[in-house]
Amino acid sequence: MGDSPNYLGHFMGLVLDATISTTMPLESLVVSRDPQVLGILQQAMEKFAIKVEICEGASSGAEILASEKFDAVVVDCDDLQGGLDMLDGMRKGQTNKTTIKFAILNGVTTTQKAFELGANFVMQKPISMLNSMRCFTAALNLIERERRRYFRFPLEIPVLLIFGENQELKVITSNLSEGGMAITFRGKLPQSGLSRIVFSLPGNESITECTATVAWTDGSGRAGVRFREMAAAPRQKLESWLEEQMKRAELQSNAHSR
Repeated sequence: MGDSPNYLGHFMGLVLDATISTTMPLESLVVSRDPQVLGILQQAMEKFAIKVEICEGASSGAEILASEKFDAVVVDCDDLQGGLDMLDGMRKGQTNKTTIKFAILNGVTTTQKAFELGANFVMQKPISMLNSMRCFTAALNLIERERRRYFRFPLEIPVLLIFGENQELKVITSNLSEGGMAITFRGKLPQSGLSRIVFSLPGNESITECTATVAWTDGSGRAGVRFREMAAAPRQKLESWLEEQMKRAELQSNAHSR
């Protein structure tokens, strides 16, 4: 799929500036009640500018993970009742299914079992500053890559939705990510299924067209659209554009925090 001249008129003359409110630092949830583990992990993550939220119970940790997205989650699997179930629950859930997960073991659970339950990295007790730093160094690229995938940039641009063969609906985005976009619209979505969408990134005159599906709708003029098939060239443009927005937002956030 490439430029679509037939749709160009829908976008000519429409210039909406993208705005961003705040970009948060990398965020992690550490589920443990072991003082030695908490002390070392907080020091290690601080060196990587990773914000740490601590939860001392597996059940309360699971409740947090059901509603909040984290860049990394550390679970004290052997010494916290329900820790293994919590690790397994993330693998089966939605909000943090692809979050980078660290399992802390203490001679009960095998490393292989932890990986089978969804852990990306394993640390053995007693953990040390050196070993935790090595682990986070190895994981950082994965954490940042996953964050870029789910980075949602607050953005208002016009988008054309095409339902069925040729039923069109003009909407406005509220945010954009590599995997899709949130939209706002008036009225109701057509009954025929969404087949494709057409949009243009700010500062880019080329038109992107890709197949898509409606992921959710709240009944009050808001919905989520998931990209399905997008040609390599426009996908690369989208990924590069979002990465640039993330870098700018991080620079702004760092400047404001000084």
